[in-house]
Amino acid sequence: MFYTVKVKDHIRVPPDKFGEEIKLAIIGEIKNKYSGYISKDLGLVIDVSDIDDVGEGIIIPGDGASYYETTFNLITFEPEIQEVIRGKIKDIADFGVFFSMGPIDGMIHISQTMNDYVSFSKDKALQGKESKRNLKVGDKCRARIIAVSYKDIANPKLGLTMRQAGLGKDEWVEPDLAEGKGKVKKAAKPEDKKK
Repeated sequence: MFYTVKVKDHIRVPPDKFGEEIKLAIIGEIKNKYSGYISKDLGLVIDVSDIDDVGEGIIIPGDGASYYETTFNLITFEPEIQEVIRGKIKDIADFGVFFSMGPIDGMIHISQTMNDYVSFSKDKALQGKESKRNLKVGDKCRARIIAVSYKDIANPKLGLTMRQAGLGKDEWVEPDLAEGKGKVKKAAKPEDKKK
């Protein structure tokens, strides 16, 4: 999910930027500091959207740069468990699919690509045995996030599935829902189970 996050930080503006307009210099330095930044709390920083406040500059002896207490907004992407996302297939291997969601990629294990026995062909495509459905590089799909790991903070891992109703290649979604595969079964009431 995409978020706008308000952040307050001291931004260092080096002496070679002193001639520039202060807001432009600070935006450039925020982008240098936060671009591609990944954390468990913020997710993946996409861009700086706005600067709310710039405080008085302070020079620290021995540095020469000016530090400005700045309040600004970041646009971030934080993947959430059970979130349904749209993306496209970036690559296919014999063990699964690499799925691009824009700012980050995820992995769909071959067993999670469709409700069918799936085979991998040398031309980098997956084929369902009974359904005859296929997946190839560039296909637009819907997937659900089922696992998020920040074990390696520089390279978070996302696990996805396309086996549930309403997921998969865009061309599959409408026929599946029309066929009734997307219907939700009602749970039996406790008193019905006793009979």
